[in-house]
Amino acid sequence: MTQTDNDPDRIDRKTCRYICDAVGERLQQSMPPEPALSSRLQQLLEEMQRQETARH
Repeated sequence: MTQTDNDPDRIDRKTCRYICDAVGERLQQSMPPEPALSSRLQQLLEEMQRQETARH
């Protein structure tokens, strides 16, 4: 074990993931829903996604 593995303030991955998920859920609940995108902006995003897919 390394020095950081023995650190009493360090939390394990499972606990860290649980905390992150809980914070994310609470943020989603407390934030207002995002407004719908304009049709033009939606078209531009779709075009960008097509170009990204074509590159890979």
